[in-house]
Amino acid sequence: MNSMKRAGIIGGMSWLSTIEYYRLMNEAVSRRLGGLHSAEIIMSSYDFQRIADLQHTDNWTELAEVLCETARELQGAGADFLLIATNTMHKVVPQIEAATSLPILHIVDATAAAVKARGLDRVALLGTKFTMEDGFYVDRLTRIHGLEVVLPDATEREIIHEVLYRELGRGVISPHSREKYLGILERLAGEGAQGVILGCTEIPLLIKQEHVVMPVFDTTLIHAEAAVDYAIRT
Repeated sequence: MNSMKRAGIIGGMSWLSTIEYYRLMNEAVSRRLGGLHSAEIIMSSYDFQRIADLQHTDNWTELAEVLCETARELQGAGADFLLIATNTMHKVVPQIEAATSLPILHIVDATAAAVKARGLDRVALLGTKFTMEDGFYVDRLTRIHGLEVVLPDATEREIIHEVLYRELGRGVISPHSREKYLGILERLAGEGAQGVILGCTEIPLLIKQEHVVMPVFDTTLIHAEAAVDYAIRT
């Protein structure tokens, strides 16, 4: 009898990384269970322009309302737990937790567990400016999980953010932008970063372990694997 839990994915932020979630989760279920097994998923996917516009006008109240409505819809459709397929929108997790009774698999918790499993305690963080600057992400890494976080400086944060929204979110993979990111990571390693959290689900499209000497923590892969762990756990 199939006792796999059904994941409710809030996706489309962007669709490029949401595809990766779908692929990675199904590959993981197939690898672990064999046969014709695949992941049980209900997905809601946004028009990302709408979400990005609200982010850049600092309208987090409306963003929370949008995601809460989606979370309730996924619960009504039969999801057993929720997965927000983006780092940045974990900023509104407290509102979603209040709006639904479903468990939310938090991307920071899964990522912190992967970092600590490698025996590291000081990591660099790359992501959108919201993820790097708004506190919700770094605070959870430090306060709950006891990690030290090394952040890019203001100019570097601007570069990282612009590449995410002007290139990666549109499917543009630029070797020139990769070199910029790698230069930032080299400087952060000089500040004592032992590894790097790719804290935006599009960054793994540009930066992979083969490009970096220090350990790379791909939040898309880590989150997808955590979802499968939860879904098939007895």
